[in-house]
Amino acid sequence: MEEPEDPYYVTMYYPGSVYVDMSDVVPPEVRPKPAVPAKPPNVGGPSPSNPFPPQGTGMGGGGGGVSAPPPSAIPVPIGSHGPGHAVSHNLGHGVGHAASHAASHAASHAASHVGGHTAAHNGGHAGSHSSGGGSTLLGYIGIDTIIEQMRKKTMKTGFDFNIMVVGHSGLGKSTLVNTLFKSQVSRRSAGWGRDEKIPKTVEIKAMSHVLEEGGVKMKLTVVDTPGFGDQINNDNCWEPISKYINEQYEKFLKEEVNITRKKRIPDTRVHCCLYFISPTGHSLRQLDIEFMKRLSHSVNIIPVIAKADTMTIEERQEFKQRVRKELEMGGIEFYPQKEFDEDMEDKSDNDKIRETMPFAVVGSDKEYQVNGKRVLGRKTAWGIVEVENPNHCEFALLRDFVIRSHLQDLKEVTHNIHYETYRAKRLNENGGLHPISSNDTQESNL
Repeated sequence: MEEPEDPYYVTMYYPGSVYVDMSDVVPPEVRPKPAVPAKPPNVGGPSPSNPFPPQGTGMGGGGGGVSAPPPSAIPVPIGSHGPGHAVSHNLGHGVGHAASHAASHAASHAASHVGGHTAAHNGGHAGSHSSGGGSTLLGYIGIDTIIEQMRKKTMKTGFDFNIMVVGHSGLGKSTLVNTLFKSQVSRRSAGWGRDEKIPKTVEIKAMSHVLEEGGVKMKLTVVDTPGFGDQINNDNCWEPISKYINEQYEKFLKEEVNITRKKRIPDTRVHCCLYFISPTGHSLRQLDIEFMKRLSHSVNIIPVIAKADTMTIEERQEFKQRVRKELEMGGIEFYPQKEFDEDMEDKSDNDKIRETMPFAVVGSDKEYQVNGKRVLGRKTAWGIVEVENPNHCEFALLRDFVIRSHLQDLKEVTHNIHYETYRAKRLNENGGLHPISSNDTQESNL
């Protein structure tokens, strides 16, 4: 059978197959260019005009056919075919494919040859340099890249975390917070100075700091409550604390209902409240029960036993069991609440935490040399109490719980549960809260 004389016709030949006229398949506007004749057989090495040496036979199966360079060595821009595409395309088809290709592929190849096959062909050459102004495929593409996008965006905006410490003086609240974040984020004095006056009522002192670690910035606000439980008559001493918590909800609500809202509303809401229990070894005080009962529905309360090094291991375990029983009998819920467990994995992890609470902790910002290592601890007559040693106290469990595993959940529960409860209550009371101008500084009566 004679080959067509038209140079624009490309014929594929395989033993036992039929000739295929590519002019019936490829539209004229996308017909491949004529194949370049191969060099004589005696030319074995590359030359400036042809950098690829002859490799095998080309069309027609004879020795004088067109030689094709390795497909991986031909840079092909997206949306275009190289000069040798017709040859490499023919070599890519297996034996016997020409017969079925002529019947079934004739109808679909004309439409998909430019788009689909070009993309598939160029996919094999991803990462190679393109020619003729074409572009190359970039790196890995997948829907899981949204995690990296979220990480970059949140690192730019930063984080807010507000923690409140409540307990009477001398329990080491400021020292524990400083130990928790390994920075002087709370007041340094452990007690009242000689020149200072003990406040007659509970005061609220908020101190903000910007902490940065590994490129992550977090604005940490520590809310201290000096004067709590220090009076002879402590009736309603929790009211200033409850008022402060509700005022932060009110500020956030006012920003939300404004007609022109800020792009990012400042979050001053209390995400976590560490309540310090005196290490009496007997039972909770009535003030402890009343405070946690009244505020457990408006803030995440985490009870901790302060200065746990004043008790033996046996006394500490008995006191923890007694505290858990009294909290259960009083109907007091502390974080993490059972109804907030989202799945079985969360329930399993939180059950272990609930069995350990309240955490018996020791705080210290002083370092000592122990076995050749510098550790945070408290020096006593019989040795050094290591703050981060699980055998000495449960500070490490509290730190991992608050910072490593549940910091984001504390913020979500504050927003989705406590704040939403306050918001629904306010809107129901007023029949809907009207938009408030930015210069309105009226505070809530709650």
